[in-house]
Amino acid sequence: MKNMETNPKLRNVAIIAHVDHGKTTLVDAMFRQSGMFREGAVLQDRLMDNMELERERGITIAAKNCSVVYKGIKINIIDTPGHADFGGEVERALTMADGALLLVDASEGPLPQTRFVLQKTLQAGLPVMVVINKIDRKDARPAEVLDEIYDLFIDLDAADEQLDFPYLYAIGRDGVAMKEPGDTAEDLHLLFDAILDIMPPPRFDPAEPFQMLVADLGYSDYVGRLAVGRVFNGFVKHRQELVCLSEENKPVPLKVTKIQSYEGNSLVEVDGAGPGDIVVLAGIDNVTIGDTICTINAPKALPRVRVDDPTVSMRFGPNTSPMAGKEGKLVQSSKIEERLFKETLLNVGIQVEMAEDRETYVVKGRGEFQMAILVETMRREGFELTVGRPQVIFKRQNGVLTEPIEHLFIDCSEEFMGIVTEKISIRKGKMTNMVNKGTGRVRMEFSVPSRSLIGYRDEFLTDTKGTGIMNSILEGYGEYRGDFPSRFSGSIVSDRAGAAVAYALFNLEPRGRLFLVPNEPVYEGMIVGEHNRENDITVNPCKEKKLSNVRASGKDDAVTLTPIKHLTLEQALHFIKEDELVEVTPKSLRLRKSVLSGQARHQMRNANAKAKAQESV
Repeated sequence: MKNMETNPKLRNVAIIAHVDHGKTTLVDAMFRQSGMFREGAVLQDRLMDNMELERERGITIAAKNCSVVYKGIKINIIDTPGHADFGGEVERALTMADGALLLVDASEGPLPQTRFVLQKTLQAGLPVMVVINKIDRKDARPAEVLDEIYDLFIDLDAADEQLDFPYLYAIGRDGVAMKEPGDTAEDLHLLFDAILDIMPPPRFDPAEPFQMLVADLGYSDYVGRLAVGRVFNGFVKHRQELVCLSEENKPVPLKVTKIQSYEGNSLVEVDGAGPGDIVVLAGIDNVTIGDTICTINAPKALPRVRVDDPTVSMRFGPNTSPMAGKEGKLVQSSKIEERLFKETLLNVGIQVEMAEDRETYVVKGRGEFQMAILVETMRREGFELTVGRPQVIFKRQNGVLTEPIEHLFIDCSEEFMGIVTEKISIRKGKMTNMVNKGTGRVRMEFSVPSRSLIGYRDEFLTDTKGTGIMNSILEGYGEYRGDFPSRFSGSIVSDRAGAAVAYALFNLEPRGRLFLVPNEPVYEGMIVGEHNRENDITVNPCKEKKLSNVRASGKDDAVTLTPIKHLTLEQALHFIKEDELVEVTPKSLRLRKSVLSGQARHQMRNANAKAKAQESV
């Protein structure tokens, strides 16, 4: 056994939880109470959610680092996302931690993403401390939730030491922690003390040379590429000559121009770093997540960060509509390619490949929500692009076609149970469990193909009148369950370019739900609405009222149109069929056919019908 030593002046802790169980709010309270900010300083809420999209949506998208100092010991905190689509962020963040704080809502209890993040933590062999948060909720049930957490640990085959986890109760919003729900508490000192007592300090081998595992990348306009990671062994100093070991174990020489460490939620420059420190090194150009930075004399790679395979793909391409280039600054295919490959450097959960047509790119990731976040980010950066419908990634195992299967959890009122079960069974879902505790709400569990859930979330909210809660977690790959219709309605497609006219739209309203308002520009092949029936129809939304000198009572009444609800990006991605695209620009979202010409679409339909007829013969 190696003579391992510890660094008692440090603790590296990852905070893990399901979405909206209070991670970021708890970190805010830890900041305030650790003396990181001066008395009376005005602080914004959710300090760690510093991305615009994170603050808008109220979720954590990227794992981030910060630190607090308590009783002279530095506690590095890694705030992780709670959504399974950003699982790659969780996996790379856990490489920097020596222990984890699991937050669970005192009312909702462990949910699918709780299972996901906890499973990754247990697999990494980290000790876990449980914090049952939001115990001030009226519907809080802390004792039952604690039992459910024990069940979850057992279910995930936790080791005996992990199963004997310590736990505290907290109200993150008020910044208090206590041993029992009824105790009075004024601050988080119990939580801080527990972290110091329970979380192990970083261990290192004094005989090993300097080794740092790159877990994140950044960029500074002043010093260039930044490598963020944890020092596992040895020491590093300013201006030291080092090497970076890539996936092929090829050493790339580099010189560290700047070493920074986290102090609160900001970075400060330091002269050097030792074992257990989470640092940011500048002066490294060709580095990717998972690389090892070490000394020239003794280059030795650490195990790379490994993430789960992607399950969903989406096609990205340049905007080819007649309105291309009118609203965005970045429209070239080469710019889109450059941006997508930059994303793969920063996000271990994303893969990018050139499509067969050599003009579009297939982006692979964990879920359609992750894809939507990437598209929305690019849109805000000034890109114009077209994206296709999210598709699941099929695999062939032992000659059998398999697809990703999700474990779906649904909580809804009893009255909506029938419609929910019917819709999921149409989508090849199988009910595995149902619990009705007589409260008026039921909890149901289903095994469903991942492709069933693409587009179903919006429908589910409509069916349950906004009161249903739906969560899912990937179970793995299972045998292909067969085809089912992704949409029961067709599209209303414009047959010409121009501006939409109120008179034409008024006459189209009986045909279905419209997506545009008068004077909005349209072009041939653009989808202007959802047809009531299954087939697509081609219409003229620019048709004006014929003028004549014959007037009759009521003929010139003002046209009153039904107000429309513009689709969000996620709704647009869920709505489109395989032969349709979403045109995304910084100002607009438009739906369109992938082939704009009506004549070309007609010829393609005829050719497909002939091919099918010949096959049947």
